[in-house]
Amino acid sequence: MEQYDVVVAGGGMVGAATALGLAQQGLSVAVIEGKEPQSYHPEQPMDLRVSAISPNSVALLTRLGAWDNILKMRLCPFKRLETWEHPECRTRFSADEMNLDRLGFIVENRIIQLGLWQQFSDYPTLTLLCPARMEQAEAVEGGYRVVLSDGRLLQTRLLVGADGANSQVRQQAGIGITAWDYRQHCMLINVETALPQQDITWQMFTPNGPRSFLPLPGHQASLVWYDSPQRIHQLSGMTPAQLHEQIKAHFPEELGEFKVLNHGSFPLTRRHAQDYSKPGVVLLGDAAHTINPLAGQGVNLGFKDVDVLLHEIEKAGKEWAVPSVLKAYERRRRPDNLLMQTGMDVFYTTFSNSLLPIKLMRNAGLKLAEHAGPLKKQVLKYAMGM
Repeated sequence: MEQYDVVVAGGGMVGAATALGLAQQGLSVAVIEGKEPQSYHPEQPMDLRVSAISPNSVALLTRLGAWDNILKMRLCPFKRLETWEHPECRTRFSADEMNLDRLGFIVENRIIQLGLWQQFSDYPTLTLLCPARMEQAEAVEGGYRVVLSDGRLLQTRLLVGADGANSQVRQQAGIGITAWDYRQHCMLINVETALPQQDITWQMFTPNGPRSFLPLPGHQASLVWYDSPQRIHQLSGMTPAQLHEQIKAHFPEELGEFKVLNHGSFPLTRRHAQDYSKPGVVLLGDAAHTINPLAGQGVNLGFKDVDVLLHEIEKAGKEWAVPSVLKAYERRRRPDNLLMQTGMDVFYTTFSNSLLPIKLMRNAGLKLAEHAGPLKKQVLKYAMGM
């Protein structure tokens, strides 16, 4: 049986960051991951799954040594953010207002994961088990015993569930979730743009759901189309030429001329674990909470989880594996995650309503928000994790 201080189930962005942070603290860590991310080549087409990385997340990735690796691959900084329903009622945010160089970066999820994985070899106490799959996990005295699909046995003081929204760790630990379906799907469309690389991300609201623009490196962008499952299914079955015509008809003129490159879709579901921990086990990222992707905050919330857990474990010293440390992590993270989930839901529901009085109120609200001064800055600071 192999002995580790910590076993991290899931080597994605959140799991890899957790493993690196704990290895930096001198703990022996094993990462279980089923599939190695595809290596990077500059000529590769852009992935569909991207994230809007906040300055707070950049700070964590820098401390972990991964940010320099990411910078050597590809990303797109953005300085401005705009949101509107009626073109005359816009809320605008800019880096200049905040005395910042930029508001954040749009980065492919795989690039972030690769940047973290490239650091693994710097830590002799970090073991990557890939490809590997967790078959079973059971609480034992002093921690957890994990059985892999190939029969290997791992003994650990702490099992970290960073294995996504359908977390096997969460299920094996008997932690329930509160969940509901938004009855909407999200379509991601990568396009080549006539306009050069842009420094703005924008979102236009419609009664059927938002239409969003995320800038990518070079003459490229990611479009996000929220709509009913039936409508997204219909769009997904179209030829690039047919989809091009639909985008032209339903996206604002800010997009300019473009060519459809690639697309994919997924359902929107909200989940929140009823506990983030039990003795010997802790959940982070999507295993603990998923959020409406409206503001691109999902991975940033996951990285905040990592930051807080690392802090609580370091602060605890030799007694890091006790339930009180895990509960301290949960006390700090649950309210913030719940606030962001609820805020996104209120925003989403309000802008999905086509009743005229509500429509007038929300447009007036966006116009007021544009001139809200310090309050507007405070909202942006919170979203950026500052």
